Amino acid sequence: MKKLVTLALGATLSVTAFAQAFPSKPISFVVPFAAGGPTDLVARQLAETMRKYIPNSNIVVENATGAGGTIGAAKVARSPADGHTLLVWHIGMAATAGLYRKLPYKPLEDFEYVGMINDVPMTLLGSTKLNANTYRDFEAYIRANGGKLNLAHAGLGSASHLCGLMWQHAVKLDKSMTTIAYRGTGPAMNDLIGGQVDVMCDQTTNTTAQIEGGRVKAFAVTTAKPLSGHPVLKHYPSLQEMGLRGFNLTIWHGLYAPKGTPAPVLKTINDALVKSLKDPEFIKKQEELGALVVTDARVTPEGHKKFVSDQINQLKTVIDAAGQYAD
Repeated sequence: MKKLVTLALGATLSVTAFAQAFPSKPISFVVPFAAGGPTDLVARQLAETMRKYIPNSNIVVENATGAGGTIGAAKVARSPADGHTLLVWHIGMAATAGLYRKLPYKPLEDFEYVGMINDVPMTLLGSTKLNANTYRDFEAYIRANGGKLNLAHAGLGSASHLCGLMWQHAVKLDKSMTTIAYRGTGPAMNDLIGGQVDVMCDQTTNTTAQIEGGRVKAFAVTTAKPLSGHPVLKHYPSLQEMGLRGFNLTIWHGLYAPKGTPAPVLKTINDALVKSLKDPEFIKKQEELGALVVTDARVTPEGHKKFVSDQINQLKTVIDAAGQYAD
């Protein structure tokens, strides 16, 4: 018995000493996309802020691209569980569980959930050529002409792809629009502006300027409530307000560590995250990106994991119904 107590005490002291030594080298934020994109910008702004709240830390951003984000995620899942390699990823953490029927990791089992970072609202858009000006007119027009219209998105598994799938699933169209995949939001938006495609759904970071410039028509936002504080989008209803009960889609970002990372280390990282989300400069930078900093229970590991689990179930239902997979 004495030996068991001694071993347990030794293990506890070892973990405590490890946590006290953290960080012992630079911390890497792995972003599973190329530099310069929205997720990369979120990661870099968070790294800059969290350095202030983790003593003696140097946080760097590493881009590990490919396979819809799954290469970067797999890299973190296989990394040493010491808190020095973390993953910053968006809604793809949940979506890939449905899009890929074989993943090199298990989203809910191979990571420690640290906390959510932000929400980026989405907007439902149409070409200026569409004969509709309100959401009611827009939905009626799509119901009457769905089989003749095109829905653009930025690639399989992209935010715009998921949003389009969810909206069509929610309104239960008799005839779905023809989806056209592009290599990124830029070319998809260009064709929407030019009238070569009819409809698109994408995040506010990519759409607000086009709406404000009158180059596209906006019909609704995808958040549970209207964005009453947004200078441009305050004029548009939420889809839930328009009768799509339970529709609440944002492109959120979260922070993850490899499974088995010691609890004291995770607490250090989460404490720094929570402080960063209250940092006025970070909040301002996020607002400039069109993002809303998370302030609810999702900043906790438990709340974060429950939210992602619910999103996995919700998105998988929609993806299975559409039969659109990435593998």
